[in-house]
Amino acid sequence: MAEYTASIQWARGADEAFLDQRYSRGHEWVFDGGVRVPASSSPHVVPLPYSVEANVDPEEAFVASLSSCHMLFFLAIAGQQGFVVESYLDNAVGVMEKGRDGKIAMTQVTLRPKAVFAGDPPSMEALEQIHHAAHEKCFIANSVKTDVVTEIQN
Repeated sequence: MAEYTASIQWARGADEAFLDQRYSRGHEWVFDGGVRVPASSSPHVVPLPYSVEANVDPEEAFVASLSSCHMLFFLAIAGQQGFVVESYLDNAVGVMEKGRDGKIAMTQVTLRPKAVFAGDPPSMEALEQIHHAAHEKCFIANSVKTDVVTEIQN
């Protein structure tokens, strides 16, 4: 169908020994359109100062990816059904813990979408159906074993 690329770039600092695990995990993601994103390991995984707290970590990106994919399908489906969405906000949360197989994993991502509509909004039943359809179509949700829960915010 399509191929997507990202270039992940890291270099050891001149004063970092590396073998002692005391090196910066700060790096950069470069995407095909030219966007550069400062990235790092999570401070929950690798303590400061070896992580860069201000940078995006893979776990945050995972949560954002699921949320963004869901939102894009939600907007498309709502529009197809004649609803005009004025704004959309999702304060998504991912939980990383030991999974059923004993491995540390992102076991659940909870999406908390709040959509504001122009004119008459869909009923709660219609809103639930749109979110369900968005979840079913989301490429990212279809690609992972993480439980993805949607808690619609009003």
